[in-house]
Amino acid sequence: MNARIGNESSVSEFLLLEFSAIREMQILHFFLFLVLYLATVFGNLLIISAVAFDHHLHTPMYFFLMNLAIQDLVAVSVTIPKSIANSLMNTRHISYTGCVAQVLSFVFFLSSDTALLTVMAYDRYVAIFMAYDRYVAICNPLQYEMVMNRTFCTQMIAGVWVAGLLYAVMHTSATFATPFCSNIVNQFFCEVPQLLTIACSNLYLIEIGVLVVSIILLAGCFAFIVITYIHIFMAVLKIPSIQGRKKAFSTCIPHLVVFSIFCFTGSFAYFRPPSKTPSFLDIALTVMYTIVPPMFNPIIYSMRNKEIKNSLSKLLGLKPSSMNIFSRLILKTGNLSL
Repeated sequence: MNARIGNESSVSEFLLLEFSAIREMQILHFFLFLVLYLATVFGNLLIISAVAFDHHLHTPMYFFLMNLAIQDLVAVSVTIPKSIANSLMNTRHISYTGCVAQVLSFVFFLSSDTALLTVMAYDRYVAIFMAYDRYVAICNPLQYEMVMNRTFCTQMIAGVWVAGLLYAVMHTSATFATPFCSNIVNQFFCEVPQLLTIACSNLYLIEIGVLVVSIILLAGCFAFIVITYIHIFMAVLKIPSIQGRKKAFSTCIPHLVVFSIFCFTGSFAYFRPPSKTPSFLDIALTVMYTIVPPMFNPIIYSMRNKEIKNSLSKLLGLKPSSMNIFSRLILKTGNLSL
């Protein structure tokens, strides 16, 4: 199939970005992405297993964390394995249907992640307010369990998944409503901004409108989380004991770090003008928001969390001291790499 196609012509397949024409470099890419993928899968599976099998972690915070791990696990499985397989088999092809499925699935889990992180901010606000507000704690110590009950948490998660699916369908329909003048996608998966650069009809303006809506929604989520954390920090600073403040901050900082990485890398990658030629910056930004957050989320949430570490110790048959040594090693390695 020719790379360039006439106007209003149909495309039966796309050609994804080839990292290198040198076979040795393709194999290097294969092993590098395979290691990153396996590390991401292993870390998120540990979080899912720890929460699922430890009844002490059957609380709203860990219920949301388990759903975040599920979303991260599937999100990387939508894009990375295809890129790994292409490098191994020395090919660049992905079918039109496969590209549509990839966009639909990836946008679904990406938008669900955003909605879930917003819900998790609300959960942290309710938990800290209910736990440290003197009047509430004295008069009704079980208020948090009443507000964040199982039914309400399930409804919020269902809302996250439904909203993510509707948004993904809208995004995907707008992206593929236009014919394409080329079948070359300058990215290692079917990324929406790169697909828009090869559109040959003004119908791509529909997708531009969807992106504007995306900016508004993302800005709304960001504003909600920022305002929520302002209230959280104001409430935490009123806690009389230093130990109480440390405990409250320890449950909030990981979520704030995860959201910041996810939000800024994803926004910069999606909302900057895409280039028509492949560049190292485009690839680096895409790796930053597709692989880095799902890979580091389990580390960020577990290495500083005593309950998660204890659960993982039981799950893996290790002593808690072994997990503490492992945690320090991971954190030191992360600091050195940064």
